[in-house]
Order: sequence, then C-alpha cells, then structure tokens
Amino acid sequence: MVKAIVGGYVVPVEGDPIDGGTVLVENGRITAVGTAAEVDVPEDAELVDASGTWVLPGFVDAHTHLGVHEEGEGWAGNDTNEMTDPNGARFRAIDGIDPFEIGFDDALSGGVTSVVIKPGSGNPIGGRTVAVKTWGRTALDMVFDEAVSVKSALGENPKRVYGDKKQTPSTRLGVAAIIREAFTKARNYAAQRDHARAEGKPFDVDLTLETLAKVLDGELYWDQHTHRADDIVTAIRLAEEFGYKLVVNHGTEGHLIADVLAEKDVPVILGPLFTTRSKVELRNRTLRSAGILARAGVKIAITTDHPVVPINFLVYQAALAVKDGLDPETALRALTVNPAAMLSLDDRIGSLKPGLDADIVLWSGDPLDVMNRAMRVFVRGQEVYRFDDTSGEGVVTPRRYAE
Repeated sequence: MVKAIVGGYVVPVEGDPIDGGTVLVENGRITAVGTAAEVDVPEDAELVDASGTWVLPGFVDAHTHLGVHEEGEGWAGNDTNEMTDPNGARFRAIDGIDPFEIGFDDALSGGVTSVVIKPGSGNPIGGRTVAVKTWGRTALDMVFDEAVSVKSALGENPKRVYGDKKQTPSTRLGVAAIIREAFTKARNYAAQRDHARAEGKPFDVDLTLETLAKVLDGELYWDQHTHRADDIVTAIRLAEEFGYKLVVNHGTEGHLIADVLAEKDVPVILGPLFTTRSKVELRNRTLRSAGILARAGVKIAITTDHPVVPINFLVYQAALAVKDGLDPETALRALTVNPAAMLSLDDRIGSLKPGLDADIVLWSGDPLDVMNRAMRVFVRGQEVYRFDDTSGEGVVTPRRYAE
C-alpha cells in the first residue's frame, strides 16, 4: 500500500521547506518528496491530510540508555553497566533492551523515532551500541543497525567505580592505560588472526579483541564519554595514536576548546544540556555550548542521555540552545541528519528523501516552539502514535498483539 502525506509544510532538513508538500511512502521507505505538482500520487494511495502541520523526519537521539536503564524499576531494570571488567568491549547493549519500557512511548510523544542505545560509563570500555527504532514488539523488530560503535569512558566515572574497588583504573592515568593496552592487544590479535587465516590454520576468536579490531579497521565508531576539556584532548590523542573514528559524547567543556575540535574534525554528541552540576566535571555546563561549537565549525548533535533527561525533552533542549545562541536550522540538523551522519546511519534516517526509512512526524507547528507538539508519528511508514485532541493524551499503537 502506498501512503501519501499531503498538504503539510514539509521540512526535509536536507533541502528547502515545501509549503503544501507531499511525501510518498511505500514499503516502509520514502519514495518521493516534493510539491503537489511534482509528486505523482497513485489513485489507490492512502491519503494522510497534513494540512496545518509541519512534516519532519523523526528525531534521532544518538546517545541513550533507553530500554537498558528502565525508569522506575530500580536495580532490577538497570542493565547499563557491567562493572566487573574494565574492558567490556564484548558486552552488547542489545542484550539488555526491554522494548516495553515506558521510555519508548515517551520517545514517540517527543517525535523521536530512532535512538542509539549504549552501555553506561562505569567502565573505560563499556561495550557495543545498537541503533533501534523506538517502536516495535521485540528488539528483532526494532534494530536497524547493530554495527554502530563501541562506548568508552574517560573522566570521573570509571575512575570512581574502580577506585572504590581499590583496583586499576583509579586515576585518569589508569583509565587511559586500560584503553591503550586494550588497543595494543587488539592490534596484535588482528595481525595473528589474519596470519592464521592466510595460512589456513585454526584460530581462537576472542570476542573482546575482535570487537576492538573492528574499531581499528573502521567498522565501528569509538563513542567516547568525556566531559572535561583535558579529557576531550586525551580522547583526541588516543584516537590519533590508534587511528580509529572518534565521536565525542557529552563534550560538556567542548566549547572551551571548540577551535581544537573543529581543526581535528571531531563531531560532538552534546548533552544532556539541562541537568544539575552533579559532579566536578560538569561545573562548566552551559546551554551556550551548542552555539559556540556550531559557530566554530564543529558538527553537533543533541542528546538527552535518557534517562538523565527524559527522552521526550530532546526537542526542548534544542529550543533552549536556540534561545542561547544556536542557529535554528543547525538546531534541527542537530536532532536529525547530524546524529545520523556522525555514526553513518544517514543512509537510513535523519532527513526526508527518497530511499530513507519513512520515519515521519507531523507537528502542530515549528517543533522549536515549545508550545507545539508531535501530533502523528510514523515509523517505517506505519502510524504508531497520535495525539488525541479530545483527551489531551497521546495514544501509542499497542506493542503486543491484541488478545
């Protein structure tokens, strides 16, 4: 069945807005975007009247713990950190996702249709991340890319966790050493593996080192949790030493060295932007950082770090960043195409253009105006959320089959 979303103010992000535009959808993908005159709508297409709404791609939060740190569940629902091994590269976030966690419904209400779920920052190397849709019955339905990145952490968190255990790493020196040793072993492992394969000899696979070898080969990004400016520089230094693809996560003091990040072409998944200064490395947190980084030429995305900030507040962070100096167009890119591009997901999500997933949100107006809301949300072309004007509540399509 072909679906045509017609009559709305279409904001493709990658391209100029189209007043009274049409978005054509078939088999879960966008097949055409343009004016009513440019897009040929089949006679049997299902029409979605978007009159009076803004039509945008679903938002992307590239750093969340959605489904692995379940809200209101205490320790029983918290699978964020496996803090028993400083090098947890073999751990995978996908193995801890509960798709029925209420946060996924919150994501839809905030127009967020794709997220990258990551292990926490308790370990220097936390494990593999996964890209999922925010609607689906199981992780099998939701995942659209398992080969995204590996989460790593510098700074206070791993230092505190292992320092409390009286074991390495208990200092920033130790944290960096764990990462450096791990990549050195992975480099040696990859050489031995490749030699054994070339010789046709058996070789025992090490899941930890195999994952890190994929980082060295450029198959996986390196998502570096880091707040302080000096830790960000350490992240850059380590990336240059081993040659992997670095993405700074959080970047709280990134605005202090915006010129360095721009020169090194290091993207930043920035945030969360409104939290308390709960630890020393957050002392320079400011909503102005997004604008400062963007004006310096740094590619930014905005994150909630859910559940640190509820995921449906993603767009509010962008709006407040605009209030403090971020260009509105860049703010929309920081919610859509930028986070997608940073992790090579932009061939699936992040904008409205033919070939991409039909993750589409109809807003009551400009989403950067906090008085507007997501009215209808489509994931892979299926409507999964609708705001009910009568009840004043959002209605999510059930994730379980009806009895």
